[in-house]
Amino acid sequence: MRVAAAQLNSTADVDANTEAAERVVRAAAADGAELVVLPEKWSLLGDTDTLHSLAEPLEGPVISAARSWARELGIHLVAGSVAERVPCRELLSNTSLLVDPDGEIAATYRKVHMFDVDVDGVSYRESDAEAPGEEVVTAPAGELELGLSVCYDLRFPELYRVMALRGATAVTVPAAFTAFTGRDHWEVLLRARAIENQLFVIAAGQFGEAPPHFSSWGHSMVVDPWGRILDQLPDGEGHAIADLDLDELESVRERIPALANRRPGAYEWPEEVGVGD
Repeated sequence: MRVAAAQLNSTADVDANTEAAERVVRAAAADGAELVVLPEKWSLLGDTDTLHSLAEPLEGPVISAARSWARELGIHLVAGSVAERVPCRELLSNTSLLVDPDGEIAATYRKVHMFDVDVDGVSYRESDAEAPGEEVVTAPAGELELGLSVCYDLRFPELYRVMALRGATAVTVPAAFTAFTGRDHWEVLLRARAIENQLFVIAAGQFGEAPPHFSSWGHSMVVDPWGRILDQLPDGEGHAIADLDLDELESVRERIPALANRRPGAYEWPEEVGVGD
């Protein structure tokens, strides 16, 4: 199955972002992609006030547009993530959607881990605008069983292990990974998630600068279960593309049966403690 990881430089201009996303999705489909993954916040990237002002429900024009692209092109489309306005709730959700070739929403994942960190002199407080999700989500997409995640989730390996144990053969990572952390952590973490769970990773990133303080790393890529980078787009608008060989996935799992060799009875979660306690 041929898959593509789209790369964009989104801002608070929803119309321009949507036009750019459609341009890249169409180019990837023309390149033979059967599954295209858009980045995190592909339709709207901005501060808390901007997100609250311009966020849409899933029935809004942004997701309607994404559904129409999937239907017209006959592809599976992971609509990266969007700032979702949830009925009867003040806080938004950072929501990733799998759209099938009929244009129907096949799966909905709301980002579990909030990006509340301080890096390179910038304070990020995602929880000021968004509420965390509570559910691990996998769903079929053509030949794949797809696990959905978003950006900061990448630092929580237990999420990906659960998806692998539920049968995921590939996971998607739409992201706006910071340039400061991305240069040291992005590739390492993506390859680690692929190797330890013996699955494909399709990572679609934002690149470049966006107000008020976003500087995103780019380097969208597709990684195979051995941890090899099949294709990568370091910078600029476009897509990374690769053919996923599911026979290779089965071969890796047979040669090094790490998932089968797990011993759940020997593992016990420690009591919850604060860092440094």
